[in-house]
Amino acid sequence: MKTKLLVVASAMALLFSGGTMVAYAQGPEGMGHHGRGGGSGMAFLGRELNLTEPQKAQVKTIMQANHAKMKTVMQQMAQNRAALLAATARGAYDPLKIQGLANQQAASQAQMIMNRETVRHQIYTQVLTPDQQAKAEQLRTQEINHINEYLQRMATGTDVPPPAE
Repeated sequence: MKTKLLVVASAMALLFSGGTMVAYAQGPEGMGHHGRGGGSGMAFLGRELNLTEPQKAQVKTIMQANHAKMKTVMQQMAQNRAALLAATARGAYDPLKIQGLANQQAASQAQMIMNRETVRHQIYTQVLTPDQQAKAEQLRTQEINHINEYLQRMATGTDVPPPAE
């Protein structure tokens, strides 16, 4: 049970941190309806962190510098997902093949996480002011609290929808 909670917590933390990084990355158009707190991801962070236009330009420059690496990994992940779908078409099940594809996908996800965290580090250390860094940490704490609340609901079974009638 503890292992399951740890895995879920890790996955959710990656999702939230990935969302934050993507919001940084996508500029004023942000993530559309996926941004938290209403509005696009970058617009949300722009409001919350009060990013200036020069800071937004710095973020764009950092993202452009890392774009090729991220694009390559994203393409690898998409190709791997397509291979997994093909390998399991019509109910096919080859555990060795699926495990191999899962391992490849995990390696690609690890690369993506490293790329995202590199970009996030660059933005945090090169773009944000100390006040903005403090606000970013406050937002991070809110996300951690949200994850912990979700994990608590999972542990108590209160996250399960009622059975269909």
